[in-house]
Amino acid sequence: MTVEVNRQWLLARRPKGLVSAEDFRWVEGPIPLVNDGEVLVRNLYLSCDPTQRSWMAGKTYMPAVKLGEVMRSFSAGEVQISHNPGFEKGDIVYGMFGWQDYGVARADDLFPIRKVPIGVSIEEALGVFGLTGLTAYFGLIAVGEVKAGDVVVVSGAAGATGSVVGQIAKTLGCNVVGIAGGRAKCEYLTRELGYDAAIDYKTDNIMTRLRETCPKGLNVFFDNVGGRILDAALMHLALHARVVICGSISGYNDETPPDGPRNYMQLLVRRSRMEGFVMTDFNARVPEALAALTTWVREGRIRHQSDVMDGLESAPVALARLFSGENRGKQLVRVAAPGGRAGEAT
Repeated sequence: MTVEVNRQWLLARRPKGLVSAEDFRWVEGPIPLVNDGEVLVRNLYLSCDPTQRSWMAGKTYMPAVKLGEVMRSFSAGEVQISHNPGFEKGDIVYGMFGWQDYGVARADDLFPIRKVPIGVSIEEALGVFGLTGLTAYFGLIAVGEVKAGDVVVVSGAAGATGSVVGQIAKTLGCNVVGIAGGRAKCEYLTRELGYDAAIDYKTDNIMTRLRETCPKGLNVFFDNVGGRILDAALMHLALHARVVICGSISGYNDETPPDGPRNYMQLLVRRSRMEGFVMTDFNARVPEALAALTTWVREGRIRHQSDVMDGLESAPVALARLFSGENRGKQLVRVAAPGGRAGEAT
């Protein structure tokens, strides 16, 4: 091994309000041992995702990160030691390895370790071909049952997942409206990603703009935000619309549960449905999604953007940026360079 310690961020406390560095504790310890069937991975990049806030708080669809445990995250890295016949030293892989220099991948991990395909960058593997792209694909296609001609509205549309959702919908022949914060993000949606229209939730009247951009109602609402934006969308449903609940980032930092949607009775009036999902529900269909996403990316139908911070030390700050809207595209942390030493990010 080139480094004799494993630097780690441990969860120090349950967050109250916005995520902060005080919620974590920095430690250095030994590199973990590797048992039969396991793989030791040196992290190269960490993925920052809004769902990590719920993993920290314990309000989640999977076991919460325990106090004193390494902060859970998706990441990509380089195999250092393999006791699994499916992987060799030097393989570039991605999985759920946590906020640390070295993680051990096990056969029973919730998100199985996978090799990064040849010709795919690490940033792509953690973004458009990782949790981000897979969530967009299954939420829109499997849950939203999108079809050509649908009017699709996406909240958090300039974010990592939302931007892929909108581009998939355009690829499939839909009319797409994105909701984002700020003029620059809205122009990015229409000028660079091909959205048909964009709504600035910071300055626009959302109800008025939805009425203007979706005069016959919306068929699919892909929601990453919740709150007042979800309420507004519910008032503009077409008959038999599908509301896909991917996240509710507007309320992740609240201390008390938010009030339920005020306009939920529109689901009855418009004979529509609202359904939540978790990407891992579709693990068996991941090859299908990756094949489609690969084709669309290579054809230039899906563009993706990464926002990279350097150094394992920056992980808490990088995660907090998701909730302030500072990031543009997929938020990543670069921990090390392939073939180098842990901590050498360039």
